[in-house]
Amino acid sequence: MRLSSAAFAFGPLVAAIGSMALMTIAFVTPVPAAQPILDQDPQITEAFSEVSLPLPSPDQIIFCHGYGCKFRTAVALSTADHTRLAAIMAPGKASAEAERRSAAAAVAWFDRLAGPMAGTSNHLARAGVAHAGESGQLDCIDSSRNTMSVLMVLDDLKLLRHHRVDAPVARGFLLDGKAPHVTAVLAEQPSARQWAVDSWTRPGGQPPEVVPLDRWMDMD
Repeated sequence: MRLSSAAFAFGPLVAAIGSMALMTIAFVTPVPAAQPILDQDPQITEAFSEVSLPLPSPDQIIFCHGYGCKFRTAVALSTADHTRLAAIMAPGKASAEAERRSAAAAVAWFDRLAGPMAGTSNHLARAGVAHAGESGQLDCIDSSRNTMSVLMVLDDLKLLRHHRVDAPVARGFLLDGKAPHVTAVLAEQPSARQWAVDSWTRPGGQPPEVVPLDRWMDMD
């Protein structure tokens, strides 16, 4: 299922609020060229281009931090890392529910891998504007792109059997009393039921919150 591009209208707004007018992008580590994952939904590509972020590769993920992807750390993925991801995802073969648990575990594993490199091991759950621009913290733009990157790598490695990666979805208009927020999304197959995979609500190294997207849309 392709989502309306209206879902992305809030991405730049969230980034603007979270970044608090921080105009520069700082690279914590050099970002070498890598072969990106191709054949993606154009809306997924747009989600990355909104923050001038390259698509992930099975060999490398650019880890965003510091709000609005202000800071970026290149995290290489080796053959041993692919093997580790396969082991994490192995229990997910049993069912869609099991695969969501495994995918959440894979996202947490990557967050722990990237943490010492990026200085984000102790990033807070629900970090707000008080921490904008701190290289050790993540806003929902950072966390959603990082989560999407891991899910896309899992898909490219043929480790997702019961889901596909959908474009991220945003909620909150300010006028409706909810702050803008964005999440990564998995779509269960074959039902196409969508699930929010929200790592911004969890502290460093912990599995993201995975809930039905319709329920997530009503949450604060």
